[in-house]
Amino acid sequence: MVISPNMRGALFMSLSMAGFTFNDSIIKLLTGDLSVAQVIFLRGLIASLLIFLLARQQRALRPPRVLLNRWVAIRILGEVGGTVTFLMGLAQIPLANASAILQALPLAVTMGAAIFLAEPVGWRRWGAILAGFAGVMIIVRPGVEGFSPYSLMIVGTVIFASARDIATRKIHAAIPSLYLSTVTAMAVTLAGLFLIWPMGGWKPVSASELGLISLAACLVLVGYQFIIMSMREGEISFVAPFRYTGFLWAVLLGMVVFGEFPDAFMMTGGAIVIGSGLYTLYRERIKSSAKPASRAAPRHSP
Repeated sequence: MVISPNMRGALFMSLSMAGFTFNDSIIKLLTGDLSVAQVIFLRGLIASLLIFLLARQQRALRPPRVLLNRWVAIRILGEVGGTVTFLMGLAQIPLANASAILQALPLAVTMGAAIFLAEPVGWRRWGAILAGFAGVMIIVRPGVEGFSPYSLMIVGTVIFASARDIATRKIHAAIPSLYLSTVTAMAVTLAGLFLIWPMGGWKPVSASELGLISLAACLVLVGYQFIIMSMREGEISFVAPFRYTGFLWAVLLGMVVFGEFPDAFMMTGGAIVIGSGLYTLYRERIKSSAKPASRAAPRHSP
């Protein structure tokens, strides 16, 4: 059976989200015995080595002076901040809640691009962005019984990750993605190392825990690889909505692995956030298809 490029892209995106969510589940399990910083450091060591070897094999390494680029530095800081805040929050709140809040990231990137990059955003997409953030507030439920301040850590993750993604748009295409991944992974690893002692010090790591950390590092790489493949296979407007399968995986794993059953606040807020994101993608597709042919990107022969 022949599978269309769009369907392959959708499959790859779904596999990517599964990889990321299974990684999150493993990390959440590990933080019951190990500190978040220790997990970040050990996972980062393994992931950095694997990415470095891949980057060297692909001749993607560049001189250290590239790190002086402002946008590269902002991207690295965004990744470090996003990783630390997400894993700290994830250790304390249900997996599905963390995932639902994180679904606001595309909305935050759209808003950030409008504010900082002067990209045009119409009133409909602004309405979707505001609705999405209202959904996040329903999940976070500030001032309501059941509120966890650790939910605000995941909101911080959205802010850091938005800065990372906006900075990525400004980085020159001559700087390879694998190089950026390599230096980012190393920076996250160093951040974990520096935070170990402030967050409780080093604890003995069993063979089984080290095995789970290694598996988590591999799952992160699987997630990144499949998300790149998905973007190269199908149309972005068709493939991008399958990012939200990560939320479904989070709900399922939360129930099966942790016995966390979503409540009405989480399901209502999650539905609003995802609905707002899907509508934003729809409006972007409409806007792209309405561009005059003279302004559209040129087509190149294979």
